[in-house]
Order: sequence, then structure tokens, then C-alpha cells
Amino acid sequence: MFSSSTKEQIKGHTRREFLNRLGAVSALGVAKVASEPASFASAENSPGAELTSKSRAKESFEIRKGCAAEQLHAGAPLQTANGDEERYRSFIGNQSKGLPHNSIGEVDSNAYQVFLEAVNAGTVDAFEKVPLGGTAKLVNPLAGLAFDLEGADSHQFAIAPAPSLASQARAGEMVELYWMALCRDVNFSEFASNPTALAAAAELTSVTELEGPRSGNSVTSQTLFRGYTKDDSVGPYVSQLFQIPFNYGQFFLSGQASTYFPETDYLTTHAKWLECQNGAGQFSPNPIDPQPRYYRNGRDLAAYVHFDQICEVFYNAALRLFEAGAPPNPRNPYWGLHKQAAFATFGEPHFLTMHGEFALRALKAVWYSKWFVHRTLRPEAYGGLVQMTKTRQANFPIQEDVLNSRALDQTRAKYGSYFLSSAYPEGCPLHPSYPQAHAAVAGACATFLKAAFDGSVQFNTLRPIQIASEDGLSLIPYTESDGNQITVNGEINKLASNIGMARNFAGVHWRSDYSEALKLGEAVAISILRDQKPLYRRENFSGFAFTNFDGQTIAL
Repeated sequence: MFSSSTKEQIKGHTRREFLNRLGAVSALGVAKVASEPASFASAENSPGAELTSKSRAKESFEIRKGCAAEQLHAGAPLQTANGDEERYRSFIGNQSKGLPHNSIGEVDSNAYQVFLEAVNAGTVDAFEKVPLGGTAKLVNPLAGLAFDLEGADSHQFAIAPAPSLASQARAGEMVELYWMALCRDVNFSEFASNPTALAAAAELTSVTELEGPRSGNSVTSQTLFRGYTKDDSVGPYVSQLFQIPFNYGQFFLSGQASTYFPETDYLTTHAKWLECQNGAGQFSPNPIDPQPRYYRNGRDLAAYVHFDQICEVFYNAALRLFEAGAPPNPRNPYWGLHKQAAFATFGEPHFLTMHGEFALRALKAVWYSKWFVHRTLRPEAYGGLVQMTKTRQANFPIQEDVLNSRALDQTRAKYGSYFLSSAYPEGCPLHPSYPQAHAAVAGACATFLKAAFDGSVQFNTLRPIQIASEDGLSLIPYTESDGNQITVNGEINKLASNIGMARNFAGVHWRSDYSEALKLGEAVAISILRDQKPLYRRENFSGFAFTNFDGQTIAL
């Protein structure tokens, strides 16, 4: 998940001190329980007394202490940024949205220094002193310093440094984003024939530093704008778990959703772009198509991830899989029992209610990485650097791969500027770009779905493979030969990528934001599943096994 140079281990003194204090508090809690014999007296004379007596409390304490000790001794990896903050004293390579900027979008250096002081202090008071350029607020930076009581601490997860501002890797990602914006309204089913999509595939084939999927050495209509797992390029672009009908309690949901009108893009003028960088807080909302539709294109997906509750799509995916009769993970301890059924543990309540728990811990890991390690600029800010360079208002270190790209020429022809168009009137949120929160939550929740279900099952044995019609008003059969290769695990992987790449279609994230965050979320989920394993020792639970995003078998 990260390069060998970032694997150097350092001791987590702050975490050690915290866990020692936690151990003391837990011990006091046990002492308090032991000092109340009356509450245990009757229990000790009842059947199953060993489950409710003092020994039960001590066993619970030992499980918690063991998990905490394991995390304590794991230490914390060295966190490494890409060096742009030191390289450019004007801070053009870092997130500064919401702070004051000059007319060409350069942040006020004094304001950024106050911001860095707040990062180093890590206190509410310090962040309250950061000068803002508008009324929009910085989004929850101190969440990155919050502790947790389950899984590894947020500071124990590291990802590779983001591509640097002047690198070819960053340039390649920006060329892809310009094409994604130009193709927002092209239906996925039309990628093989649409001229803009074909032009995108042709140019991206020549962008050697772009880490997106390929067929051989080429970007094709089947790999264009897809996620990086091997399953993402199999079958339809949109996961079946994103749009098939299902029941939400007593409510039937068709799978259709609200979408935005086509050709409605934002931040393509200097005035609107600069207003956004300064943190303007009031924008007219996207006009919504009153006709619900199935997901057909990038704009539809971008509409979904604009205001979604961040783990809801995976909760819904679990409902869809349960309703379709998907078999459980073969390591489910109730699989094959004749006289006991799963419910509160290893049943539907277990695998539905835990999504929020996994999502929250992934968010804490992301927020630490965003605010306290990388502070990477958003694509819309990079688009401003391109605009100022192309119009000769400044000479920023932008790679020629972007400046000479066909994608940039078509952007200028369509919008009259070189800014990266946004699907949202307010552009990106006021927190750094790398890594992506949606993708980290997707990685964590997708991993939990794999713990719930048998991922090897062919999806078409559960229900027919379908795609949205051209107008999005119905689902139609998918008849391509690769439909027989679509598995439950593959559609879970694809759902996670759909969520991450949807934010890229909106113009608010980079490809590496998505791909690294997906693996980060997976690592968070694995740490939680390991912590939870001893909780079920009486159910003969040997730990889950599943296939990770890189295609490797993980046995916990």
C-alpha cells in the first residue's frame, strides 16, 4: 500500500500513554464491579453462572486489554508527504481553499502559516485563529486527532505520498479528470461509439504515468474511467449492487434515484473559481431532474455522492444481497449448523448495523492523513494553475502533458477557459484532497461485506445482470459474454470503485485519492475484524477469510 521508504516504524508514545491510562480506568471498572457482590450472588447460584459472574467481567477486560496491547506494540509507521509544502513557499501545491487568496489564486502566505501553526498545535483554539477568506468553514480538522476503542489507531495507517505538483503522475491524473468532465453526460453503454469517449481513451493510452486499468497497453472503452481492481473492468460499469430493486423494510425501492440535468457545470469562469477558492459559503443548489433514473453516466454517479450519507450505499448493498439470497461467507460459524441460527451475531443485524462503525473509523484515519500529513491540493485548484499558466498571468510548474493535451483544448472550446469544470456549484469541500473519504469508507465497508457473504458466487445465479436503459427509466438485460464472470466479490469491488470514481467525475478528487484511500479503508476494516475475532470465541469462530482488492486471500 505504500513504498518501502515509508515503512520505517516509530514509537507511538502518545498512544502508549493513552492506552496505559485506559488500562487503569478499565481496571478500576472491574474493581467497582467486584465490590458489588449482591448483584453477583444470585447469578452464581443460577445455571450458566460462569457466564455472568466476576470471571465474565475479567474475561471481557482481558480481551480488551489484549487488543489494546497488540495495537500498542504495533507502533506507528513514518508518515511522509510529497514535499510540495517545503518545495513551494507560495504553497501552490497544497490545499488552501477557504483561506484568503490573491487575484490569481495564490494563498495569503501569512494566513497559511497560521493554518500550519494550528496543525502543529492541534487544538480548537489554534484553528479558531486561522484567517478565512469567506464564510465557509474548514471541515472538522480535529477529527484526525480523535482516539478510538476498536481497531488500530488512526495514526497507525500510512499511505504513499501523493503525486507531487510538477510530476508526470499528477499531470496524467489531471488529463484524465479533464476527460471525465467532458464525458460526464456520455452514457457508459455508449463509450464504444461516442467520439468524446473514444478520444479520451486514445489520449489516455499515451499517458504512461496514469495508473488506470488497461487492456494490454491500451485504454479501451471497457477500461475507460474504471477502478483499479481486476473486477472493475468486467461487465457493466455500474455495480449491480448500486441499482437493482430491493425492499427497505416495508418500502419498495426501484433503484432509481434523483439526478442532475445534463450540461450543468460550474467553476469555469475566473470570478466564480476565485470566489470558491476564498471560501464563499452561499451557492444555488444543483437543479434536480424531477424524473428519477437508473445510473447511466458520470453525472448521475456524481449526483449520488454529492449529499449521500457516507456508508448508506453499502448498507443498501447488504440488503440487496440478503434479499437475493446470497450465501454467507464460508467462515461464518453458523454455516452448516442444524439447530442454531445466526442473528445478533453473524446474522443480518450484525452485518447491517456495523457499517456505520467501520465507516467512522475509516473517516478518522482519513482525516488524520488529510490534515496532519499530506494537505494535498484539490483538482479545481490545479485547474486554476493551468488557467493562469495558459493565459500567461503566471508561470506555474505545470507539466507539458497537461498544457499540450487534447483534453485541455476541448475544455477550452467547450467552456471558454482552462478551468476544470465541477459538477457542484460549490466545488470541492473545505478539507484536503488526499486521501478520499468516500473511497476509504468504501474500502472499509466493502471489506465488511466480503466478511458477510461468499464472494465466489456468480452474481447471475442470484438475479439477472442488468444495465440502465439509455434514458435511465428502466433496467435492460446485459448480454455480453463476460457476464458469466461477474461474482458477488467482483460487484462489491466495483461498487466501492463506483463510489470513489464518482467523486472524480464530479471534479473534486484525483485517481490516487481514490485508489490509495480504498486500500486504506480496507486496512482499517481488517484491523477491526482482527480486534473483533476474540469476541466470538464461544461460537467456534476461526476468523473470516476473503479476497482483498489486490486479489490476495486474507485470512484473519
